[in-house]
This record gives sequence, C-alpha cells and structure tokens, in this order.
Amino acid sequence: MSKKSSPTPPRAWQRMLSGRRLDLLDPSPLDIEITDIAHGLAFVARWNGQTLGEYPYSVAEHSLLVEHVFTLVNRGIAPQWRLAALLHDAPEYVIGDMISPVKAAIGPSYEVLDKRLAAAVHVRFGLPAELPVLIKKAIKQADIFSAWREAVDIAGFSQIEAAQLFPKPAFDLTGVAPIMPQPPSAVRHAFLQRFKELMSKIQDLQA
Repeated sequence: MSKKSSPTPPRAWQRMLSGRRLDLLDPSPLDIEITDIAHGLAFVARWNGQTLGEYPYSVAEHSLLVEHVFTLVNRGIAPQWRLAALLHDAPEYVIGDMISPVKAAIGPSYEVLDKRLAAAVHVRFGLPAELPVLIKKAIKQADIFSAWREAVDIAGFSQIEAAQLFPKPAFDLTGVAPIMPQPPSAVRHAFLQRFKELMSKIQDLQA
C-alpha cells in the first residue's frame, strides 16, 4: 500500500515590505520592524472606513492620539510606557482592525493572535512581553477616550450615543484638538517620528 502524503500545512507567514517573513502563529521579535508597523497601521482604517473626511482614519493616527492622551493624563510617566501606548494596537498592522461586534462574533481566536503579536512587538522594542496591569489600565482609559472622541468627531455618533458605547473617562481633555484624518504617508511619517523621539528618550535614561 502506498503511503498517503501528509497535507501541506497552511501558510501562516506574511511577507513584509522590509523583506521579513512574519509567522502569525509564532511571531519572532526578530522579524518585526517599526517601518513595517508604521506603514501597515497607516493604511488600516478604523471604524471599517465609516468616517468623515477625504482619507480613512487610520490605526496609526489613532495610536498617536492614544499616546498623546495617555501622556497628558499621566504627566511625567516614563517614556517606555508612552512607547507602549503608541504601540498598543501594533498587531493590527498584520491582522487588521476589527470593530467590537466582529471580534465578539469571531470569539477568542482573534485575541490569541493579538496577544502573541503584542508580546513579540514588546520584546522587540525593549518592553515587557506582558505590560504591568496598571499601565494596561491607563492605556485602556486613553484608548476609550480616544474612541469616544473619534465616534463624535468623525464617525457620526451623538455625544449621548457615544457615551453609551464608550464610557467617557472622568478626566477633562477638552483641549485635545479635533480629529482630522490625514493622508497615509503623513501619518506614517508622524508615527515613525514619534517612535524615534520616544526611543531616544528611553536610550538617554539608560545611558
């Protein structure tokens, strides 16, 4: 009897523009490049693209807002945690952004991928694979506020409707500039610039 050949396992890696091949099921920090992250996030639309403006509102622009809010609320916080805020949605450069109802329908599989990729990203840039609980909570607060602002500014929600879905944190950030979706190339540049600034601050403290 002839032996049956074993089925070829499905491809689990993606080729990045840097040339890296990132295994989505077992991501290595060595295959993660900030240029790939910045480029990918600048072209991934938040809100499934259902936003006002001439350009989609990208995850990269959202990440910059979250880091800005996180820094304003937690004045004097160490730059490594500001970097963590900037990279809080980094896995979406390969697995995309899904609105909450879709995540709920898919179940835990999306979250498993997200956590593996997040841990690899953190290790790649000198952060703990698993962030401290208090830092995660503080970033989540900034994330929720940012989602509320996005919902009201560009996604067509009333303030009452947005507050029901994204409970607005108690802190007052009325001074945060209104959201205006920018061209992907400009957002990619701004994301990379902010990353470099934070890495420089981290390195200065370690010197």
